[in-house]
Amino acid sequence: MISKMRRRLWLAFAVLAFAACSPEKPKFNGIDITGADYAKGFTLNDHNGQSRSLSDFKGKVVVVFFGYTQCPDVCPTSMTELVELKRLLGADGDKLQGLFVTVDPARDTPELLKAYMGNFDPTFVAFIPSVEQLAVVAKDFKIYYKKQEGKTPTSYTMDHSAGSYVYDTHGNLRLYSRYGSGAQVLAQDIQTLLKTTP
Repeated sequence: MISKMRRRLWLAFAVLAFAACSPEKPKFNGIDITGADYAKGFTLNDHNGQSRSLSDFKGKVVVVFFGYTQCPDVCPTSMTELVELKRLLGADGDKLQGLFVTVDPARDTPELLKAYMGNFDPTFVAFIPSVEQLAVVAKDFKIYYKKQEGKTPTSYTMDHSAGSYVYDTHGNLRLYSRYGSGAQVLAQDIQTLLKTTP
């Protein structure tokens, strides 16, 4: 009887000690997708014609967004929020890397994308996949996109997913930020990432 009680007490202390030593999981405003087996990365040409990988940006918190330059509302809003996010991070703003992947490679030329990034923040990088690469990357990132015909062959629009993926400074996928969450909310999450990522 006494040995059973001792075993139970020892087990209870062991559980408490383990709980006390285990680091507390950070709390985020966005959707925590740490450990997800998708959106692992890509290698595409950027708006300067250079082949680059997502892993090239290790050391920074990376926010990846899919869109296109002729998007009337979602894309400019998201890009403006990224600029505001960088400002809100203050001294940590240089630890943020915005990446934009076009879902409209037919119209989004390197020159157009370079000017588009420059209108928001010249440190942001745009990527231009081929039609085939876009299909692969979209599948891996679980991104939806579809061409909607316009009145003329060049006046079409693109329906597309509007959220952003957030990677920590080690290049690990950590968060999915819904469209419209706001720069302040995302800034809090990135500050949490910077504090809790060794």
